[in-house]
Amino acid sequence: MLSTLFKKKVSDEQLANVFVNGVLDVIDKGFEEVKSIMKEDPAFVKKPQLDKMADGHFAMIVIVGNINELGGSFSSHMLQSLEPLIYKKIADAFEMTNHEFEDHVKDYSKFMSRVNHPSKVTLYSMSKAMFYKYKLNDFQDDYFKSMDSPNPLFLKRMDEIMKNFLWNWEAFFKRYKVQM
Repeated sequence: MLSTLFKKKVSDEQLANVFVNGVLDVIDKGFEEVKSIMKEDPAFVKKPQLDKMADGHFAMIVIVGNINELGGSFSSHMLQSLEPLIYKKIADAFEMTNHEFEDHVKDYSKFMSRVNHPSKVTLYSMSKAMFYKYKLNDFQDDYFKSMDSPNPLFLKRMDEIMKNFLWNWEAFFKRYKVQM
């Protein structure tokens, strides 16, 4: 009870650190499990060949999904301060320049919007991006393969998986207060 009355204050710098470290940690720990789940999904008639697949696409899908969700939790004023910090920290973690990383984010964001059109739900775009970036169409039954569209049952299961990789801002704000 007292913890809800007295929230710990964090600066935008601390918030960016916690966010980036948390997102990178779940990417690092989660990819092998996600890959395993996708390989065993009953929607595929052939087991997807994902053993040699790297986590690059997964990392960018999770990062872009989380960056896209920031707007729903922060004011535009706070985003102007927070986003550059996040971009810099992630670019540094990937040993890229800010410009290179921003280009990757733009490319993935456009791709995710395109495969998810007309929906604007970030979670759905993440699931569809996983399907297309890991070339899972080849492993579906002929009906969905011919449409070059993910089986809706696969997408529903993928949504359940991918929601575990979206930052829970509601839980964060119960414990912390962001100070500008």
